[in-house]
Amino acid sequence: MFPVLETERLILREIHKEDSQAIFANFSNRDLTRYFGQETLVRIEQAEDIIDFFSKNYNEKRGIRWGIERKGSKGLIGTIGFNTWVPKNKRAEIGYEIHPNHWRKGYISEAASEVLSYGFEEMELTRIGAVVFLENEASNKLLTKIGFQKEGILRDYMYQDGKAHDTFVYSLLKNKRPS
Repeated sequence: MFPVLETERLILREIHKEDSQAIFANFSNRDLTRYFGQETLVRIEQAEDIIDFFSKNYNEKRGIRWGIERKGSKGLIGTIGFNTWVPKNKRAEIGYEIHPNHWRKGYISEAASEVLSYGFEEMELTRIGAVVFLENEASNKLLTKIGFQKEGILRDYMYQDGKAHDTFVYSLLKNKRPS
């Protein structure tokens, strides 16, 4: 059964086909996708494919992605979860996005705190990584704020709009978490 997580203001839940429009609203927004390493969506069917991908990843124990919903308000405002989950090596990479209408309200920080706890406690991860475009100041600042350490730069690591970009790589270790 897909785990539902709750924070003070948010419900983190499974993403369903009915969420296609919300997923499309996020991933068709150029402000959001410019640092995502994924092309901006142009058709609703692409959002449905993303939902299928999230579901398949979960079923095959390769990732888990929650939809972010505000309590008392229907509809997703973003997603968060673990990509490249490798249970054998007890590691995964965190990824997230939130619609620009909800930027700078602390939602990702709040959701990330709950997801990180779930990863370390329930999934028994010992390392959670993150890969972020150098230019993505908000995400770089967020990761540092929630305890991640910058490990270095991966050169020409991700492509966006046909162009290679350098990324920072971060990690948070279970036994080195801030209290």
